[in-house]
Amino acid sequence: MAVTSIRKPTKFYHVADDGSLEISARGFDVLHTPQINKGTAFTHEERRALGLTGLLPPAVLTMEQQADRAYELFKKQSNDLARNTFLAAMHDRNEALFFHLLGSHVVEMFPIVYTPTVGLAIQEYSHQYRRPRGVFLSIDRPDEIEEALLSAGGGAESDEIDLLVATDAEAILGIGDWGVGGVDICVGKLAVYTAAAGIDPSRAIPVMLDVGTDRQSLLDDPLYLGYRHPRVRGGQYQAFIDRYISTALRLYPNALLHWEDFSAVNARWILNTYGSSICTFNDDIQGTASIVLAAVMGGIKVAGGRMRDQKIVVFGAGTAGCGIADLIRNAMVADGLSPEEAARGFWCVDRYGLLADDMRDLRDFQRAYARPAAEVADWKRDGERGIALDEVVRRVQPTVLIGSSAQAGAFTDQIVRTMTRGTSRPIILPLSNPTALAEAVPVDLIRWSDGKALVATGSPFDLVIYDGATYTIAQANNAMLFPGLGLGTIVTRARLISDGMFMAAACSIAEMVDATQLGASILPAVANLREVSVHVAIAVAKQAQREGLTRVNPPNLEAAIRAAMWEPRYRPIKAV
Repeated sequence: MAVTSIRKPTKFYHVADDGSLEISARGFDVLHTPQINKGTAFTHEERRALGLTGLLPPAVLTMEQQADRAYELFKKQSNDLARNTFLAAMHDRNEALFFHLLGSHVVEMFPIVYTPTVGLAIQEYSHQYRRPRGVFLSIDRPDEIEEALLSAGGGAESDEIDLLVATDAEAILGIGDWGVGGVDICVGKLAVYTAAAGIDPSRAIPVMLDVGTDRQSLLDDPLYLGYRHPRVRGGQYQAFIDRYISTALRLYPNALLHWEDFSAVNARWILNTYGSSICTFNDDIQGTASIVLAAVMGGIKVAGGRMRDQKIVVFGAGTAGCGIADLIRNAMVADGLSPEEAARGFWCVDRYGLLADDMRDLRDFQRAYARPAAEVADWKRDGERGIALDEVVRRVQPTVLIGSSAQAGAFTDQIVRTMTRGTSRPIILPLSNPTALAEAVPVDLIRWSDGKALVATGSPFDLVIYDGATYTIAQANNAMLFPGLGLGTIVTRARLISDGMFMAAACSIAEMVDATQLGASILPAVANLREVSVHVAIAVAKQAQREGLTRVNPPNLEAAIRAAMWEPRYRPIKAV
């Protein structure tokens, strides 16, 4: 039965104009609400006013003291999954302390709350379930979408929600379909938004779009928490997505809609259908493409040369790989080429070999990069694999090699040495996550190239020492880009996110690369993520203004962006 009258939930806390928290809750309701809980940092006066007398130990600690204790406990956890669980429990208990700790140890903790460790948490979601976070929307109950989104907003007004991050969890982090557990990718993504760019966590909602799962082990698991049927596809799926979008934007018309870990087909369909009419983007396609473009630009800054002159081999010509090619092609066009000339600078290889125009079942997004069959007629073929990567590298002598294949070890000694003979500073980007699926590891790439390779990876790797020099390995992590992209979009209330805004984000990141020092990273350090996000946000906002896409135009853009960034601190409290 359709919901005809929905009562909007109300919050028992409110941020006043002076920045203080007005709280109507008392006692354990305060301690069980992470947005307002300070734990042992509540003063004695606050404890009396909020009905907490006797509910806490007598000592009053500062946030810094609490964080020191929490970090000691974090270090004592036995493995990365246990550390993820520890931080999730803190997030559920004390939001400000969680983000303070995360921001203080960003290099160490980002791989725990986000990729790659979040992939382990997703797989264990139904068996380690603790506390719900986000909103669960079901294709079996579409009439409940409005009520659920209102509940998730916690009584927020229409202008108080800035961001919704949604997944249907069909293509999680290289590990595939994990059903309802995929909500953790949205939770992790929003943690990065807040820690890196100060997106207010109370103004953002993680969204799990449950359309079923095709993973038989989940369907057979009596503890699985999602809807227990195969994935629904086709018209019913599309109607569900449309209903989610229309309801979300009716309730929260200023919100940015972020899509995460959808299948190639659905990700492209959503972007093609809605990308030019609402404020939305797909991080796996557009965010990945933009950070990879930044890495290529950073590499060119070190190696010398022009974007238009690059010869680029993409290994893994799926949605992500071709999305990367699309944005780099746009950058080559901006450097003076026609779209057709730019496309001729790419050689894209999928599981059936080099894309050629006589291949059957080419996807629409692959066609622009298919080489003329006559051009490669005499190239060596490897049976059903077609023209393999090693033959492509031998023939092309690329300047840039990009891996988005999830095929561990695909970039071999022979391939790297062949590439190095053809270019003085090869740019090699093994991007596949998690770490076990990387096309190569940096220590091998540096060694095989005699220290010449300029490397960026999808997962974090340690420094490499080679021939007396220290090489810092860039991490082409979307976390370098999407938080600032979101911040700039939100501050200016951009109507759309254009290709130009992604280009501006990539250029702003590449500008921060130090091209003078041997072994320097071709991307900024993750430790500087907060300032990187500000830099990106300013560039994105300026580009949106140039394109006439903004609805708000602050007179001092940088000041407005910095002022909009939420800080993890304990606010003064007023009991009401």
